[in-house]
Amino acid sequence: MALLFFGGIMSIAYQNVWWSLAIATSFVLIVLFNKANQFLSSLLLSFLLGFLCFTLCNVWVDNLALSNEMTILLKRLMLFWVIVLPVCQQRFFKKPVSWYNHKPNWNEPMVIGKHKIHTRLFLLIGVLSNSIVYFFFIVQQDRSLFLSLLWFCIAFSLINAVFEEVIWRGVMLSALQHVSSLPYAIILTSVGFGLLHLSIGFPLLLSLLISGAGIIYAVLTIKTNSIYPAIAFHLVINIGMVYSGFIIE
Repeated sequence: MALLFFGGIMSIAYQNVWWSLAIATSFVLIVLFNKANQFLSSLLLSFLLGFLCFTLCNVWVDNLALSNEMTILLKRLMLFWVIVLPVCQQRFFKKPVSWYNHKPNWNEPMVIGKHKIHTRLFLLIGVLSNSIVYFFFIVQQDRSLFLSLLWFCIAFSLINAVFEEVIWRGVMLSALQHVSSLPYAIILTSVGFGLLHLSIGFPLLLSLLISGAGIIYAVLTIKTNSIYPAIAFHLVINIGMVYSGFIIE
């Protein structure tokens, strides 16, 4: 079912109508005839339908006479659909909707192999290492663009970090934990998170590499019992991407 889900994300991102219909039909049949996995299959189907709405809305936004910055921001706001449909699905099944909206618990250490590292230190190392990587791209950009992109950078980074984390490390991860194992929930949401970047033009290999970041965000969310550290981590990366020229060239 996870592979079917990944295939659905890819087919919608690439706007392959026939594959999208085939995968959607498969999920509908699972929902109707496999009672044991009805909640899981309908959750994944609701996500794909939300992603389809997101994609169609992006096509509509492209036809509007807006600036490049406003077009990008409005497209990211359309991620709303990928949140609302899974939430509606959980309400239909009378399941509580949770998205790790708690104060972070910093006392739980991060376990990496046989080693343990303090969660605060892990987050600091992650933020600093990503900042260093982006620094080499940022210094090559025209410095006059920094101020002109400031408002866009803040808006894009906040919208993208909050929406993507609420989708993957919030609604989807918490829902999947109730009907599957924790490793399954982490892998499915992390790979799905990476593949979602196909919709903004990232190549497949890079999208799969981004799944690694999804695993880090998921573990960070689970260890701290809060989505906010992952949002902060994601926010820093988004700022680096904007000023490195990956979002607006």
